[in-house]
Amino acid sequence: MQRPNRRPQWFRTWFEPNPPPGLGDSNSSRSLQEMNVTLRGQRQHHRTVSFDALANAVVLIEQRLLPHDFRLVKTRDYRETAEAITTMIVRGAGAIGATAAYGLAQGARAFRGSRLDRFEKHIETVYQTLKDARPTAVDPVNAMNAVREEMSMGETVSERQDIAFAAASRFAEEDVEHCRALGEHGASLIQDGMRVLTHCNAGWLAFVDIGTATAPMYAAQAAGRKFHVYCDETRPRCQGASLTAWELAQQGISHQIIADSAAGFLMSRGEIDLVIVGSDRVLGKTGEVANKIGTYTKAVLAHRHGIPFYVAIPLSTIDWELGSGLEIPIEDRSGDEVLGAWGVIPGKGGKPGKRTYVRIANPTSTARNPGFDVTPPELITGIITPHGILKPKALSKLRGKR
Repeated sequence: MQRPNRRPQWFRTWFEPNPPPGLGDSNSSRSLQEMNVTLRGQRQHHRTVSFDALANAVVLIEQRLLPHDFRLVKTRDYRETAEAITTMIVRGAGAIGATAAYGLAQGARAFRGSRLDRFEKHIETVYQTLKDARPTAVDPVNAMNAVREEMSMGETVSERQDIAFAAASRFAEEDVEHCRALGEHGASLIQDGMRVLTHCNAGWLAFVDIGTATAPMYAAQAAGRKFHVYCDETRPRCQGASLTAWELAQQGISHQIIADSAAGFLMSRGEIDLVIVGSDRVLGKTGEVANKIGTYTKAVLAHRHGIPFYVAIPLSTIDWELGSGLEIPIEDRSGDEVLGAWGVIPGKGGKPGKRTYVRIANPTSTARNPGFDVTPPELITGIITPHGILKPKALSKLRGKR
């Protein structure tokens, strides 16, 4: 019997949106790359996704409230976990992959009974619910498929429940290590004095830890290099302005937010040297990249101006099945995201106030809101992977690797 769906359980912790200078200085590249947030004057390490085994709950950073308010939320059943993915409490390829893996384990652990046939029917329901939460990213499917494959080795319901949790935890750890390897391989791309453009958020918050597009930045910072990052605001949800900028501020990396439409102007003036983005799905057969809407535009601009354009991904982002970018399911999101914006009214004593939606568009107009676009391989200089930097059409070398 499943517990009824309930609102997530919240935890609030006040944090400093801009830590004092010097907090990013450390001799440890490992600690520099991990998510360190300043809470009540102290640096604390957090992961975007974790699991409370005693409560059988997935623990998430509530990303819709950042950069104004830092909260953790516990989702207490797999339906609640799927809802957290759909509503973007958690977002980003690796983060929703780990969330789906933990959600599958959460659903498995909630099952009561000993009959394997009923257990497997229940697991299929859990799987489909989590799979349908957000269709464009392939990480959740790859993560859950890996968990289910390991679960099949269990001979009893109890064994499969234990295996599910262990396999989900292993996926989360692999996500972190893949991101750490991306930093090691991509750090050399960022030299002193460079100006780097990134789009959306492919950082700590988009993965369990460290991130993909940001991993080379954090590794370059750890190596002592000084550089500047331009964060596309990334309309309509503004993940660049709210999330990437928050991460870079926490880490003490020089940065500025720009309007999405300003990138071409800066490129034409020679003020951008490198572009690094993440991805929600990369086709292993063709090298096509699906990422947050606007990525294709930046790739075209970078190609026009002769600027290197790199995509950073863990192996879980590769789709080995689809043969064309036209087959990638592109999520159509609510037009309200385009017609208005969410913000926070300042509270008393410097504390965050109420989160509020404000309509900015003509009252009678509607909007179309595709969440992603697809960039062809000829516009991509290279793909940064845990096994090195490859040309988009050379990804077949990674098939079967972990």
